[in-house]
Amino acid sequence: MDCYRTSPRSSWIYPTVFLCLFGFFSMMRPSEPFLIPYLSGPDKNLTSAEVRSRPPRWAYYAYIYSVRVSGYCRSVTLAAYTAASVLAQLLVSLVNLSYFYLHVISLASVSVAFLFSLFLPMPKKSMFFHAKPSREIKKSPSVNPVLEETHEGEAPGCKEQKPTSEILSTSGKQSKGQLNSLKPSNVTVDVFVQWFQDLKECYSSKRLFYWSLWWAFATAGFNQVLNYVQILWDYKAPSQDSSIYNGAVEAIATFGGAVAAFAVGYVKVNWDLLGELALAVFSVVNAGSLFLMHYTANIWACYAGYLIFKSSYMLLITIAVFQIAVNLNVERYALVFGINTFIALVIQTIMTVIVVDQRGLNLPVSIQFLVYGSYFAVIAGIFLMRSMYIIYSAKSQKDIQSPAPSENPDVSHPEEESNIIMSTKL
Repeated sequence: MDCYRTSPRSSWIYPTVFLCLFGFFSMMRPSEPFLIPYLSGPDKNLTSAEVRSRPPRWAYYAYIYSVRVSGYCRSVTLAAYTAASVLAQLLVSLVNLSYFYLHVISLASVSVAFLFSLFLPMPKKSMFFHAKPSREIKKSPSVNPVLEETHEGEAPGCKEQKPTSEILSTSGKQSKGQLNSLKPSNVTVDVFVQWFQDLKECYSSKRLFYWSLWWAFATAGFNQVLNYVQILWDYKAPSQDSSIYNGAVEAIATFGGAVAAFAVGYVKVNWDLLGELALAVFSVVNAGSLFLMHYTANIWACYAGYLIFKSSYMLLITIAVFQIAVNLNVERYALVFGINTFIALVIQTIMTVIVVDQRGLNLPVSIQFLVYGSYFAVIAGIFLMRSMYIIYSAKSQKDIQSPAPSENPDVSHPEEESNIIMSTKL
């Protein structure tokens, strides 16, 4: 539970409201589903090879994790993206509005988002380095403990945590002999040592490591598909020659993914045992949908493949996020989220250079989706082998732990019930 002062500006309601408003208007961009038709149309007249991918927007999500209201903000941004896609499709299909005016609406919306961003409060503390000293500091008798003060207006029992640098600085002031020996370089080293120790402890769990591995590789592939799917649609059905329904498809895909992610919370599954099998199965689904988008010449089949692909990814990323976060505190979850996202962006950059860039293979867009389908097929194969190993190991352990059968069939043995397979609800 967060500890905020009771003034209106510093309470949890204030940042949550402005974060949601910022998230809504920043994602309310009806131009997004029709960006490629606009760029390749008479307004810009660019070729597909000249269209560049858009940079990911991770700063917002890093901030919302620092104030711990990500659930509300993600719901609002999801609703905003769906509403923008529906609005764009209605304006294009019914009003026959030019793509240029969709960008005007988007500009107005992000301008409003910018105004709301000016009212966002800065986080009062580091997400990673808090007043709790590391194990080394705890064991060291030379560092005095820091007494936490309760500030006026704070809820009872809530203490304001301080960054590591402030803790070390305060400790140095309390010990006159250490005042001159404490240097900024030492503080920096201590901070990075603690950061690497936390990182090592997080990824020392094989289960968390493999879920994070899927997160990074699948997110890289997902972002790559999103960046180039409109070019594929324009290749299958040129916007100058036929009606396009990019907005409707994006709205349905987003809504379908949200419903699937919501519904999985009501399914009782032992994710410890079957989680990686689910990653393998749905990665096969992702690969199959991308192969369909590559081989089909029908735009509607291509749309259907995208709907399946995006819904499957949103379902799995919800499960992955929960499985990673369930055993981590908020500070370490933010750390793992940042590292996984960074790795995903590195993988995506490498993929772009090799597959798309002129210095690499410079493949046509249709062939690109064959590569992306093969990419997800490899991911599926890795996690299929991993899941088979987990299931086999669990079965072997169950057989070893099972006692000999009783001679009296009327006597029940509760210990025979395996504690390996348990139902876990999201």
